[in-house]
Amino acid sequence: MTGTAVSADTSVIKALRKLRMPQTQRNRELGLLLFAFIINAAALALVQLGKNDAIDSSFLIYCAVLDALALAIHVVLRLRARDADPFVVPIATLLSGIGIAMIYRIDLEGTSEGWDMLAVRQIVWCAIALVAALIVVIALRNYRVLFRYTYVFGFAGIALLLLPFIPGLGVEAGADVWVSIGGIVSFQPGELAKIALAIFFAGYLVRTRESLTSVGTRFLGITWPRARELGPVLVIWVISLGIIVLQRDLGTGTLIFGMFIAMLYVATGKTSWVMIGLSLVVAGGAIASQVLPYVKGRFQNWLNPFDPANIDAAGGSFQLVNGLYGLAKGGFIGTGLGQGRPWMTPLSQSDYIFPSLGEELGLIGLFALLCLYMVFTSRGVRIGLAGQDDFGKLLATGLSFTIALQVFIMVGGVTRVIPLTGLTTPFLAAGGSSLVANWIIVALLLRISDAVRSRPRVVIG
Repeated sequence: MTGTAVSADTSVIKALRKLRMPQTQRNRELGLLLFAFIINAAALALVQLGKNDAIDSSFLIYCAVLDALALAIHVVLRLRARDADPFVVPIATLLSGIGIAMIYRIDLEGTSEGWDMLAVRQIVWCAIALVAALIVVIALRNYRVLFRYTYVFGFAGIALLLLPFIPGLGVEAGADVWVSIGGIVSFQPGELAKIALAIFFAGYLVRTRESLTSVGTRFLGITWPRARELGPVLVIWVISLGIIVLQRDLGTGTLIFGMFIAMLYVATGKTSWVMIGLSLVVAGGAIASQVLPYVKGRFQNWLNPFDPANIDAAGGSFQLVNGLYGLAKGGFIGTGLGQGRPWMTPLSQSDYIFPSLGEELGLIGLFALLCLYMVFTSRGVRIGLAGQDDFGKLLATGLSFTIALQVFIMVGGVTRVIPLTGLTTPFLAAGGSSLVANWIIVALLLRISDAVRSRPRVVIG
């Protein structure tokens, strides 16, 4: 009888722990969200005080709508996904708010008002992105449903990449990556394509993992795959090169191929795939730099940015040099929000948002932002590795790596670590397409993390 009583007490304690743990996760998320709201509001107030010596409450009210939508996501998670990761939403909210503050700060240097201000458009796009994330969290009760439509998402991803070539939709704006609907709304379908292709890659690798991990030739201490297993990698490599050649979009091509190689490594555990992927990237870069004029120009700007001929040339290194000077002026602690001159760099609100923040927040501020990205990525990778569902593991890891690689490509480009590409800095930079896509990634990570904690034993593949 005593043993039975102890067993019953133990079962009750375990049940209470299961009930208490999700509540603790959501309380932690709420606390972090409130902290993010305070930081974002303080950043906007400092921008207004630094530039105008006064606070405009109307703009703060507009941003409060975004806070309400973020709280709505939190409430839905309490009701529908109580086990979801508590760090993902606060980090995305904080990064989005800091980005809006800097875009608004640069807008104040011009004469634009109302809808002509990029900050106002960014607020609207951020609201749309939060609503999209909310819809995904509510509608996608079981993310494993996506596995059934692996090839549908593959075709959808390719179709999205081809949209800019459709007459009447494509917009001529440097790279052929924009489409316009009715001449009013413009967006980059490639941002949504990366999510569709991530789902396709995850499903495809689950189905073909056994053949990709088959025994090959061992050389230099590494087991290399057989030639017939190289087919999928070469196909994705050719598609990536096609994006670079046809769309003149070096960033998206690199991002998609890098995402596939990372997911392939997670699926197989073979270092040889990484070595092959890096070799193909180097080979593709070398070929493109010799054949494509715009890629060759990017490499010249990277190698010799301070050459007067490069600075004065059309599409030269003027932008890169200005960004570097802005970072140098910011120094360790920055000039302070509203006190620098980030608008002097072309595209300071989009492609060069990171140097703009570096000038006014300094090295300390940039390190804080990079730490937020690092925590976001590590949480996503942890979500993937914590579960035993192969599809969810690959999808979460691939989506997280996509954010990390995008940050590396952009930060590396503006700091002259690597040649500059045309990607946007996730959550921070002005641009609605990127913002919507990245918040959808947040929603998918939330759904996967909830399923991993509540149903950790389900395996696909």
